[in-house]
Amino acid sequence: MPIVVNLDVMLAKRKMKSKELANLIGISTVNLSILKQGKGKAIRFSTLHAICKALDCQPGDILEYQES
Repeated sequence: MPIVVNLDVMLAKRKMKSKELANLIGISTVNLSILKQGKGKAIRFSTLHAICKALDCQPGDILEYQES
């Protein structure tokens, strides 16, 4: 898939664990793991907003387009 999810990079930069982020934004650790691995088919704007707010970043810091 040409969309790459860099959520693990942002978590490392913010020195935050997945479980902590999941609790902050109100989703399960399983769903967050699916997002981190790039296996999700979609992401709600409200979830993306919550992630960006919690990590103090922009959507482009998390999602990246790479042509295959």
